[in-house]
Amino acid sequence: MLDFTWVLAGPVATRILAAMGAEVIKVERKSGYIATAVGIHGDLNRDKLSIALNMSAPGAIEIAHRLVKISDLVIDNFSARVMRQWRMDYASLVEIKPDIVCLSMSGFGHTGPRAGYVSFGPTLQAFTGFTLNMADEAGRPAGFSYSYSDSAAGFSGAMAALFGLWRQRQTGQGQFIDFAQFEGLVSLVGPALLDMTVNGREQAPPRWRSQEAPAAPHGAYRCRPRGDDDDRWLAVAVSSHDEWLRFVRAIGSPEWAAAPQFATLYLRMQNHAQLDAHIGRWAAEQDAEDAMTRLQAAGVAAGLVANAQDACARDPQLRARGFWPAVSLPDGGQTQVCGIPFKLSATPVGVRRRSPIAGESNDYVFGELLGLSRAERDELIEKKILWP
Repeated sequence: MLDFTWVLAGPVATRILAAMGAEVIKVERKSGYIATAVGIHGDLNRDKLSIALNMSAPGAIEIAHRLVKISDLVIDNFSARVMRQWRMDYASLVEIKPDIVCLSMSGFGHTGPRAGYVSFGPTLQAFTGFTLNMADEAGRPAGFSYSYSDSAAGFSGAMAALFGLWRQRQTGQGQFIDFAQFEGLVSLVGPALLDMTVNGREQAPPRWRSQEAPAAPHGAYRCRPRGDDDDRWLAVAVSSHDEWLRFVRAIGSPEWAAAPQFATLYLRMQNHAQLDAHIGRWAAEQDAEDAMTRLQAAGVAAGLVANAQDACARDPQLRARGFWPAVSLPDGGQTQVCGIPFKLSATPVGVRRRSPIAGESNDYVFGELLGLSRAERDELIEKKILWP
């Protein structure tokens, strides 16, 4: 598999395929955006090979075409025009390898008035309404601090690649897969799209209102600090009267809970600001984990609002399932990366190797796979087609 992806969306897709055993040859450059064995790039590029190929140098495209001949899939997440400029688009590659599968994960697809647009995850989140749906209390669009769009596109892109490869295996024929990340993200907006389309309602940011069924209380409440961590929160959702009674008992049956304005779910929803104030004062005296355990034991939907330390170091479920495997670094140290979020009973998979330094696999790919001699590889380096 020849991997021309970069930033996040495409590398997520090829990381999934690499985890499942695909031999992924990642095409990189030695300057600018450089993959490393640590940080986000170390997480995205583990289990892959890396070559440093200067696609702007005369002769580089011919070398890339030779790599296509030994590949089943060519994947990119550039804007629609980039691969065409390099003569690496499907129309060019199918002449070289008739059964090739090409997956292009562009922002808006290869047709339509925005086909040539360059996009990034936060841009697509704004286009689809996610950014507005996460507005702050003043109504200002906020959005995700991390690019949800890229991660979502990566999983969809991996699935699209498998569709193409499956057909290739069944029929011996390749195809072009035009995957628009914008469309993939639109499909994840949820019931807001139906409400706008069917009922003609303008959508306001939901904030902590329940979007599935009426609920009150329904929100996140700040708890007491844990050591130096003063940003501890507990999420609570109560959607029936029985749940409300269990919730009240679990928090010690305070006098305010018997007030008439909280007697029914409808009244609790109407007076949610007062209700939240009471629960906020209760939560401020609680340890978030202890409160979660107590409420869950009472049959109330409650959960810790986890931060990075919770997820990486304290979560017992992730630890039990080995979700943070350690990989070795070039200097002999170790780092942890995200695990694979599914387990196969017949064909177990795991992280096999760390992310390579850009160009680290040059000798294997160009020597063993393409059969170029040491002298031929040195000549490509001299011509600045390859970076050493």
